[in-house]
Amino acid sequence: MTASRRIAVVTGSRADYGLLRGILTRLKQMVDVDLSIIACGMHLAPRFGETWRAIEADGFSIAAKLDLDLHDDRPETVARGTGTGVTGFADVLPQLAPDILVVLGDRYEVLAAAVAATLLNIPIAHIHGGEITAGAFDDAIRHAITKMACLHFVAAAPYRQRVIQMGENPDFVFNVGAPGLDLASTAPALSRTELFAGLGISGPERFLLVTLHPTTARPDTDATNVAALLGTLSEVKDRSIIFTGVNADPGYGAIDDAIKAFVAARSDRAFHFTSLGSERYWAALRLADAVVGNSSSGILEAPAVGVPSINIGDRQRGRLRAASIIDCPADSAVILASLVRIFEGRFHPDPGIEPPYGRGGASEKIAGTLRKIDLRGAFPKHFHDLAAAPEHPRTG
Repeated sequence: MTASRRIAVVTGSRADYGLLRGILTRLKQMVDVDLSIIACGMHLAPRFGETWRAIEADGFSIAAKLDLDLHDDRPETVARGTGTGVTGFADVLPQLAPDILVVLGDRYEVLAAAVAATLLNIPIAHIHGGEITAGAFDDAIRHAITKMACLHFVAAAPYRQRVIQMGENPDFVFNVGAPGLDLASTAPALSRTELFAGLGISGPERFLLVTLHPTTARPDTDATNVAALLGTLSEVKDRSIIFTGVNADPGYGAIDDAIKAFVAARSDRAFHFTSLGSERYWAALRLADAVVGNSSSGILEAPAVGVPSINIGDRQRGRLRAASIIDCPADSAVILASLVRIFEGRFHPDPGIEPPYGRGGASEKIAGTLRKIDLRGAFPKHFHDLAAAPEHPRTG
């Protein structure tokens, strides 16, 4: 009898858990897979809603919880927390002894897991590599994880090419699309009335879904971004405004405080949720007039359900864009003009253009590959050289 494949999956926040949920569901159903979930980072922080509880509420067991001691938003706290994470993963991973460690994205807690796994000689599978987000230090983290991973699940063809360009074996770089899109088919389709009742809010029926995160590569722009966003939203009188929580990145405190003050002054139409949860977020995403802010959700998920996005500032600069995204500088007049175009029905992206990240199906492909792939060709890994361009003789 073939032994079960032991697969450990790391999740550090409500955001990456939502993207991983479809993969976890499929892995859990496989009788020849022994699944372990490691929750860390924002999941364990009371300020961010202790969202590890949502994982258990979905019927998953958590094999280990790692507290990174993220008690404030200073860069040095995040740096120390990353070191704490490496130590924690160094303790947990030998106990779980996974055949594969699965990580997603580009956050510092994921980097901690990858560093520990590399030093423990555990093969790593990385999801969402090859992307560029020039406004965040996530870029460096994402590419570093790519170089530690031996299996790669990317969301679009240009990202596959970029990962191969970084020296990864093309045989183990799979273009599967964005796994977060799979929740579109499983999240309940609620009416606005049902959604508002479930959230316990009242206000104008039509609404905006808003998320703003720190721009970690340019922290000097955060104050301008939040001022421009809230200045715009203060002019929107006929819509409810639903804010979702900020990431635990350096500088999150000032953004979080400004949003909460805005909401407190407009309790009749502005509402803040640390976490909506995956299903309610998708229900809200489908029903919103627009997604506003600088979250990756506005770039990846909103286009798949035909909802326009207003992307503010540089945090997502470099990612592939759908036609339904309007990029705006941190300028209230420009942002408001873009919203008015949407409200008045003057923004008409071509619905026939396929979104760059597909329309779903990635979770099944990823889970199936993790289950059956022969790791002997992928690990230990070797640098894959591209054919060199011919040299041209110098002249002059």
